[in-house]
Formats: sequence, C-alpha cells, structure tokens
Amino acid sequence: MRLDDPLDMDTIRGIEGESARMYFSCFDHLIVSQKDSFYFNERNRRPPLDNVNALLSFVYTLLMHDVQAALETVGLDPYVGFLHRDRPGRASLALDLMEELRPYLADRMILTLINRHQVDAKGFVKKESGAVIMDDETRKIVITAWQKRKQEEITHPYIDEKIPVGLIPYVQAMLLARTLRGDIDAYPPFLIK
Repeated sequence: MRLDDPLDMDTIRGIEGESARMYFSCFDHLIVSQKDSFYFNERNRRPPLDNVNALLSFVYTLLMHDVQAALETVGLDPYVGFLHRDRPGRASLALDLMEELRPYLADRMILTLINRHQVDAKGFVKKESGAVIMDDETRKIVITAWQKRKQEEITHPYIDEKIPVGLIPYVQAMLLARTLRGDIDAYPPFLIK
C-alpha cells in the first residue's frame, strides 16, 4: 500500500501509527550506554514513565514550539492540520510538520545526550504517580544542547543551500506554504542521508 494512492484518513492514520510503532521498536537498540537507566520499551507520554520518554516528551515540546512559530512566520495557521485531528488548543499542523523532523532534530540529539553521558539517571525523578520528570539541571543541559544543535549547519537537501539546523522548520514551513499556494507542484519532505 502506498500513501500516494487515494486513501481515507483513518487508513492513513493507521499506516502512520504502524510506522511509528516500527520506528520506536528499534529505538532501544540505538541506546548503547547507560542501559540500566536509559532503556526504551515503548513510547509513552502524559505522563512519561521512564527517563527516555521524559527526554522525548520534553524535546518534542521544544521542537513543536519551533515548528509552530515557523508556520506562523510563513502565514500558515498551525492549528489547522492534515493528519492530526483539529481540536481546540491543539496545533495540529505543527504536529503534522514536526513528524518528519523528529528523527533528525530531536531523536538524534537525545540519543547523543544519553550515549555520550551528557545526562544521567540522577537528573530524573520518578513521582508517586509513576511520572518521570527531569530536574532543573538536566533541563538546562537539554536546552543548551538543543540551542547548540540548532546552530549546526547542513546543506538542505531540497533548496541545496547551507543553513543552520534551527532553520529547518522554517524552510519546511515555507515549502509547505509554497505548495499550498501552488508555487511548487508537490511538498518536498525533509529527507537527509
């Protein structure tokens, strides 16, 4: 089955859900150090129930805010999405756009923080409810790493220009806006080797 075939939204959401399950089934294999404290069985949130999910939830929130700001900058409403259902107060389009950016911008950084021992188990607190949260010092480490990551430069695979990583959400939002306005034929997703 291909996504460029005409499919109803429930089928597309099912494919997306299965793809996410397959993606995250490999995530634990990418954690090569601190395995006693940083392991990944499944994606959970609201609340995150382990250290890795606490990191994922926090960094995904940072990314979502960057994507939302990028969409607003190019004149798109971040609350009107395609794949994510519209709900009051939910930035559905930002959630849609960030799907393609999470592995490169967020997941890669989280794995680096763990595998290079830049974060450790002492920075996470398990609450009575089972929720795991980061302490203030660990949040600072993560935010600092996030800001440094955004300053790194890459050559964007579609526009073929060198840009800071932090501009990827803006470039993708701009490309989406140009697609919706008919300036380009098809939206070029962010794919990097």
